[in-house]
Amino acid sequence: MQLNQSAKFNISRVAKKEIALFFSSPIAFLFIGAFVAVTLFIFFWGETFFSRNISDVRPMFEWMPLLLIFLCSTLTMKLWCEEKRSGTIEFLHTLSVPLSHFVIGKFLGCLALLSIALFITIPLPITVSIIGELDWGPVISGYLAVLLLGSTYIAIGLAVSAKSDNQIVSLISACLIGGVFYFIGTPALTDFFSHQSADFLRQLGTGSRFEDITRGVIDLRDLYYYISLTLVFLALNTYFLEKERWINNKKNSHHKQWQVITSLLTINLIAANLWLSQLPQLRIDTTAGKQYSISEATSLYLK
Repeated sequence: MQLNQSAKFNISRVAKKEIALFFSSPIAFLFIGAFVAVTLFIFFWGETFFSRNISDVRPMFEWMPLLLIFLCSTLTMKLWCEEKRSGTIEFLHTLSVPLSHFVIGKFLGCLALLSIALFITIPLPITVSIIGELDWGPVISGYLAVLLLGSTYIAIGLAVSAKSDNQIVSLISACLIGGVFYFIGTPALTDFFSHQSADFLRQLGTGSRFEDITRGVIDLRDLYYYISLTLVFLALNTYFLEKERWINNKKNSHHKQWQVITSLLTINLIAANLWLSQLPQLRIDTTAGKQYSISEATSLYLK
């Protein structure tokens, strides 16, 4: 119990420190400002909300996967690179506090900033609900999808930043990795494959799963996909930092233990995704009229 309380205390301290550092510099204000400005521009101008004459906020979420790739990579590019540049990473290596506490703390600090940016956009669906009849199911699931997708890109950016010594290299690498995960499930690639292969690629893509949730369909398999991907990159982030401690030391059983644990965690998280993909009826249709669910009458007719 004392260990758990100590871990929570360390993680909360790191998270609060990162949030304070964000708001003590222009980073937080630039991130929130860019996020809100681009979101409003896409909603009102890019997707021409008023000419669509439909009271929904789906256009707000359509470009989020691409927007989050760049914004989350920009947010995380300096978090570990700056520690290396200033030399504080060497001090962290000498502490008895597990490096995973610092990794989780930085991750939660970034996620809190993303949550604040999302909270500022809430007046948009409220305004739409006043103008017309808004189905709040897809809105709530859309915000959940943004948080899940954002957490994945933040974890990717942190892992890349821990491996890189240069902020620009970290930014470009994180954008490329995030872009690959997004591109895998897009029609630009899946159209070249058979139906079965295309469906498998869509399951690997972050953007295709994001679209399913923003429609108003919350699938347990999609939730686990984002959570597992986040945990994999957080584990890799911790492993990269631990590995730096071994540079001046000879390989020993402790190093092998870390490698085995990281590998097993990654394999198990990926294997669980494949297992869950075979299970049906793991979703909730949050739309008002259950638009993506078969009615009881249709189900009886099919039987």
